[in-house]
Amino acid sequence: MRRSPWATLAVLALAQFIVVLDVTIVNVALPDIQADLGFSAETLQWVISAYTLLFGGFLLLGGRMADLLGPRRVFVAGLLLFGVTSLVAGLAESPGFLIGARAVQGLGGALLSPAALAILTVTFAHGRERNIAMGVWGGLAGLGGTLGVVAGGVLVDALSWQWVFFVNVPIVLALVAVIPVFVPDTRHNENGPRGFDTAGAILGTGGLLAIVYAVVRAEPEGWGSAEVMGFLVGGAVLLVVFVAVEARSKAPLIPLRLFRSRALSVSSISLALNGAGFLSMFFLTAIYLQQVRGDSALDAGIHFLPMGAAAVLGAVAASQLVQKLGTRTVQLGGTVLSVAGLLLLSRADATGAYSTQLLPGLVLFGVGIIAVGVPAQIAAVSEVEHHEAGAASGAVTTMYQVGGALGLAIVTTLSVTRTTDALAEGVAQQQALVEGFQRGILIAALFAIANVVATILTPQLQPTADQLAEAAAAA
Repeated sequence: MRRSPWATLAVLALAQFIVVLDVTIVNVALPDIQADLGFSAETLQWVISAYTLLFGGFLLLGGRMADLLGPRRVFVAGLLLFGVTSLVAGLAESPGFLIGARAVQGLGGALLSPAALAILTVTFAHGRERNIAMGVWGGLAGLGGTLGVVAGGVLVDALSWQWVFFVNVPIVLALVAVIPVFVPDTRHNENGPRGFDTAGAILGTGGLLAIVYAVVRAEPEGWGSAEVMGFLVGGAVLLVVFVAVEARSKAPLIPLRLFRSRALSVSSISLALNGAGFLSMFFLTAIYLQQVRGDSALDAGIHFLPMGAAAVLGAVAASQLVQKLGTRTVQLGGTVLSVAGLLLLSRADATGAYSTQLLPGLVLFGVGIIAVGVPAQIAAVSEVEHHEAGAASGAVTTMYQVGGALGLAIVTTLSVTRTTDALAEGVAQQQALVEGFQRGILIAALFAIANVVATILTPQLQPTADQLAEAAAAA
């Protein structure tokens, strides 16, 4: 049966679209979720972190499963898991239930996303057609992030917060129905060691979860408490064991030899810092717009739109500039814009005009965040063998996700601490929330400043069109 490769691309891109959409669509629903389910200020971030941690922690395992079991089979399994847990999340009646559903939803995304990309790469021959397909794939993924905040606002205002999850269900059912018609069942020969390295995925993700939990608990319990120290030490031990397992595994999730490349190591750090800044800014600003400035969910989504538009334009500009100026130059410019945008946002108060206090910072940050991501992705795979480029891309994507979750935990903890302290000092609630927001954004700016240092250490490259297409797909 002959299938149109562009119909295949449409199915794959739509699936990736809803995975990315789910990272941002939830943000504008957070205040309603908090009020309805009784989340505390410090635990609310788990609605985001549970998804990103499990997505990042099992992304490499999902790619490995696609290699061994066949990408279409894993794609369908991940899509069904994503759809079922979307339904369960919408039916959640307690914080723990919702966090658990979001975690498993992230696991579904970790299965379907690399499997979809594997199908795409074998569907389109290397060259112009694949470059176009990769560009569409990356562009729609980016569009999902931009439209998520507006779609979330519409659903929350018109229906309820539950619909930011329910909306995935009919899309998943439609995709599963058309997959046998439009998506080929492709396989490739597996010549290397066969294995899943499930232990590596569990150890790595478990260690990160323990550390994030410790950071979150530091606000109510104190950094020196037995609970916080126990989880910090336990998480560190799990990560050490993870490294030992990866070093001995015949089929590791992350071949540790890849990190002998300075470009890959530094780019991984840079993307982790980028993720920390982005998730923290998005989380804090979504809550600030609604709880401090009185935005509806839809208004908050619309207020984020200029940042999304700036990111789209920034991606186009970055792709052109890296070929002329080199990756390090563009990435350095992106980090500087990110710092400037966050510093401008940190000055926002409860009553200032959106056009002067928020818009400039959001636009600068939108351009900056993508101007870091595109060249960092290119640099990450620049020194690895072509057959290991997929593993390298997976490693840095994982670093972006887990860096975002860890950064969000740190920023949220310090932000909530400032708000709590201000309330204890007799400051009015609205002003206390402003001070917490400002503190959190300044911490996010410190991540961006650290990224300036990391960027200086990256190599200067003049990428080809193929490298640009691969970076767009992996972003």
